Amino acid sequence: MSDQSLTNTGILENVEFDDEGYMVDPHAWTPEIAEAIAAQLGITLTDRHWVVINFARKEFEANGEPPTLRRITKQTDVNTKELYQLFPGGAAKVAAKIAGLGKPTGCI
Repeated sequence: MSDQSLTNTGILENVEFDDEGYMVDPHAWTPEIAEAIAAQLGITLTDRHWVVINFARKEFEANGEPPTLRRITKQTDVNTKELYQLFPGGAAKVAAKIAGLGKPTGCI
């Protein structure tokens, strides 16, 4: 294991997650936690991921809710197809997990 993956694993030891893998306290989130969660999901974060993550965090701060898939695609330059490529397995849910937010409403 590389030093980076050891560091990422250590970061998550002190983070509380619910039964579905979402952070319990979104205010405890850091970009390092995002990197660690993404690594666990097999995702290497790029600038395009950060466009979505930063938008999701701003939306949460403003509205107290993670953004829906539709809101992400309407308010950023990331279209639906790219969003699913960036966050496979349920784009809005995976983006919310990495952004340290709860499950978006409307997601099953």
